[in-house]
Amino acid sequence: MNQMTTPQKQRGVTLVIGLIMLVLITLMVISAFMLSNTNLKAVGNMQFRDEAIAAANVAIERVVSEDFTLVPTAYDGPQDVDINNDGVADYTVNVATPTCIKSVGIKLLPVTDPDYSKCIAGEGVILCYETMWEIEATVNPTKAAAATGAVASIKQGINKRVNVTAASSCD
Repeated sequence: MNQMTTPQKQRGVTLVIGLIMLVLITLMVISAFMLSNTNLKAVGNMQFRDEAIAAANVAIERVVSEDFTLVPTAYDGPQDVDINNDGVADYTVNVATPTCIKSVGIKLLPVTDPDYSKCIAGEGVILCYETMWEIEATVNPTKAAAATGAVASIKQGINKRVNVTAASSCD
């Protein structure tokens, strides 16, 4: 019959190595969790920033859809923009007075251009101008979206063909 002999001194090396491995695995899991949480915050912040930029573009499109070139002025108070179409304004956008940067008289237009008859009166007579405008919009979240903290300031360049009267506002 075989008798089992037990060692008189147990060293416990296996226990120590097991504990070290458990600590290392725990640290790896914690760091992976923290990294994924940080990435989630970064993606969320990028989404809120993109929403703020979209709100600024909506306000600028509203300005451009009107004839802002005759008497460029700042727009009455902030414009409310509802990005997610839930009926509650998500951002307020302040649009500054459009600034005319450059104006160039149109001397030649192809006959097929829709503005040909309005812009050409005779040789050397300029009735229309190609103008370049800069429109700046500043975005702030409303109380409904205040948790995002997303703000943005957008400058948009616009080219617009105008007649002589509107060109007078562009020096």
